[in-house]
Amino acid sequence: MALSYEFSIGSVRAKETSLLNAQDIEQLLACQNSGQLCAALSDRGVGDGNTVDEILRDRNKKTWDYLRSVAPDFDIFRPFIILNDIHNFKVALKGTMANREYRSLMLEPCTVSHETVIEAVERRRMSLLPEFMQKPCDEAYELLAHTGDARLGDSVLDSAAMREMLDIAKSFHSQFLKTYFENLVFYANVKTAIRAARANAGKDFLDRALCEVPGFNKKSVTDAAVKGAEYLIDELEKRADYDCRRAIEEYKKSPSAFEKFVDNRLIVMARESCKRASEGAEPVLGYYLGVEAENKVIHIISSGIRTQTGAEMIRERLREIYG
Repeated sequence: MALSYEFSIGSVRAKETSLLNAQDIEQLLACQNSGQLCAALSDRGVGDGNTVDEILRDRNKKTWDYLRSVAPDFDIFRPFIILNDIHNFKVALKGTMANREYRSLMLEPCTVSHETVIEAVERRRMSLLPEFMQKPCDEAYELLAHTGDARLGDSVLDSAAMREMLDIAKSFHSQFLKTYFENLVFYANVKTAIRAARANAGKDFLDRALCEVPGFNKKSVTDAAVKGAEYLIDELEKRADYDCRRAIEEYKKSPSAFEKFVDNRLIVMARESCKRASEGAEPVLGYYLGVEAENKVIHIISSGIRTQTGAEMIRERLREIYG
């Protein structure tokens, strides 16, 4: 029997009660070592494993198994999953070129099987890949093989992924999905442009690395970036779209403050749109994004404990959660 969104929304609303809340986060912050953190995560049903990485891998598998079981149209997750396809191609390409093991670094879920990606790289048969990947993957292969420029190759692949994410998001007629990915791509562009300006990357790099998205104006950003980081910051501060002016204020504090601002903007957007929705795919998407937001918080806490960072400093780095 075909699944309905009425069923999936009811299931997701019940499942949301297992997401972490502010009190849970405080209890995780109180952990003194990684062993205590793992025990606390297991007690809260986050996942099973002896390390934080094992617990989160277990959670990732269970989350995707659950989403497959309740989503009436699993293709709604394609714009998220293709990032794994791009990641898998990158590690296969670099591993093959360097003659080192890489299969353990490949991610699930994916729309292209690991074996297909491996064959495409090892035999240079990009026609085996989805159409949106074929040309940029061949270009990245050429760049790494003949110039060793992994950074530009990665940027070409990332730009292709962003274009595809935007196209897929538009095809579902979900205003939330469209807005979410426009924000995601806009800020990925901003981060790429600032890094390129600071590294004195040229116009060719920016033309290939940046992705067109409403409100971005790729030409004016590129023109400013090739003049230097200060010119670019001035240009971006003029932007009202996507609350860009405030984002740049955060960047001036630190790149990590900028990253936190973007992550918070995206999860608040999901919370406001998806938690209130009573129909369609938004509640299912919101649950997925809620899990991903929690995983980032857990990584930050785990990293802080491992480096013996104080709880207050860790707390300052934490992102907002969906719950």
